[in-house]
Amino acid sequence: MIILGIESSCDETAASIVKDGHTVLSSVISSQIALHAGYGGVIPELAAREHLKNIDPVVNSAMHEANVKFDELDAIAVTSNPGLIPALLVGNAYAKGLAASIGKPIIGINHFLAHIYGAFIEHPEVLADSKNFPILALVVSGGHTAIVLIPEDGKAKILGSTLDDAAGEALDKAAKILNLGYPGGPLIDKLAKTGDIAKYNFPRSLTGAAGKPVAPEHKYDFSFSGVKTSLLNTVHKAGTISDSDLPDLLASYQAAVMDVLVAKTLAAAREYSTPNICLCGGVACNSYLRAKLSNDATKARRTVLLAPPKFCTDNAAMVGGLAFHYLKHNRIDSLDMPANARLDHNLGTLPFAPKAI
Repeated sequence: MIILGIESSCDETAASIVKDGHTVLSSVISSQIALHAGYGGVIPELAAREHLKNIDPVVNSAMHEANVKFDELDAIAVTSNPGLIPALLVGNAYAKGLAASIGKPIIGINHFLAHIYGAFIEHPEVLADSKNFPILALVVSGGHTAIVLIPEDGKAKILGSTLDDAAGEALDKAAKILNLGYPGGPLIDKLAKTGDIAKYNFPRSLTGAAGKPVAPEHKYDFSFSGVKTSLLNTVHKAGTISDSDLPDLLASYQAAVMDVLVAKTLAAAREYSTPNICLCGGVACNSYLRAKLSNDATKARRTVLLAPPKFCTDNAAMVGGLAFHYLKHNRIDSLDMPANARLDHNLGTLPFAPKAI
């Protein structure tokens, strides 16, 4: 089955042709980073205008690159939630119009779940074997930070999520405090490589490190507002951060965010006896996080599947790939399918699990 995936949930206009859920025939992305950099974040209305300009050329480019004609498609998949409503509406309207014009079914895709699937696009063998389940997914992006348990029947459950800022937001806001530019995550990752992670003592919120026990209902939740405030206070107290001190400051801050992600994920893996952990989402590109989770998981005798960087940041291959499994189960949507900004914490049944029905 050949599916056209379309992604427009934030500031990337993307299209991809995916065959049978795992063979990516094309993946085209038009980024808006330069447009929004001056604002220090994404402006929804500007993003929507750029999507309007880019979506048709991006889709046509993906079709041409894959050497596929529209009548050869089996379905059209589009990110329908969560995301920025003005941006989502552009992709959804385009996908619905195209589906109606060529008489193909449409499948609305949850962007959050698509990020999880991004870790498995190149590894169908993992999903095919029930012995690999339950799988624990650490989803880390600019908008979401969560630990998700995926049993073999596919009935996924969010074990914990962020109570305030997502990890990606914490990095972007740190970069803004220090006037480093946007987006902050890649910049901090690069500059922190030569820094000393122990130079500054930033808090690890909701871990009990400050001597206050963590409430049971929050043991797998995250909070990054405290570490962000601590960074702001540190910068104000110092007055000026020298070029020689900046790598240490960033390395210490980055470690404070990533260490909590890793510790809570491994604690959940122990409690739920999950043999496999997958790391996905835009922040999953972070080199410190990838190395820390891989090393600590190996010590804990867990296998880690790292989503390839090309499938970590927003892309349409993860959308078209996940849609294959919905189509296989005949789970399609109607043309009046809504676009929703928020993530529904009831994730439903993930169709790529081996015993999903």
